[in-house]
Amino acid sequence: MEPRLCILLTVIPWVLSNAVALTHTLLLLPLLFCDSNALPHFFCDLALLLRLSCSDTVINELVLLVVGLSVITFPFSLILFSYVRIVRAVLRLACTEGKWKAFSTCGSHLAVVLLFYGTMVGVYFCPSSTHPNDRDQISAVLFTVVAPMMNPFIYSLRNKDMKGALRKLISRKRVLPLMPWATEFLLSLLQHG
Repeated sequence: MEPRLCILLTVIPWVLSNAVALTHTLLLLPLLFCDSNALPHFFCDLALLLRLSCSDTVINELVLLVVGLSVITFPFSLILFSYVRIVRAVLRLACTEGKWKAFSTCGSHLAVVLLFYGTMVGVYFCPSSTHPNDRDQISAVLFTVVAPMMNPFIYSLRNKDMKGALRKLISRKRVLPLMPWATEFLLSLLQHG
């Protein structure tokens, strides 16, 4: 990769993300907040702040929708487009083992991507009045905690040394003493995976 392209791939997302954050921040400044100031959530999210405002938030919601659609759909479309190309290339392989290995690697990544983008779409593009706050909180935990934690775990399990260490740890039966069925299930997954 050329240094110029590397710099562009670093600077452009940084500038765009700061511009998006600044836009939302500047649009929040004129809003009035009366009544409650407690957010029923794990972190201060823009959609929740808009719910707390007693001002007209139509412009804010419109900007959130337009910017959110572009920020979510553009990268997600690129990821899906790249996977279509990957699947086409893999299907042309003659070796069945090579196909399985390629689909195994891509499948885990695609699962994390779908979990991340799916929950984001659910939180930011489904009207807030149609579902309870618990769903917002669960979705927020999924895309802020679970998806980022799954990625290194999934890719480290592809390493034979990590599989061996995990198999050794689980086989001690002290890991899940109250759920022996879970221990057996994990061991069978590690042996076949």
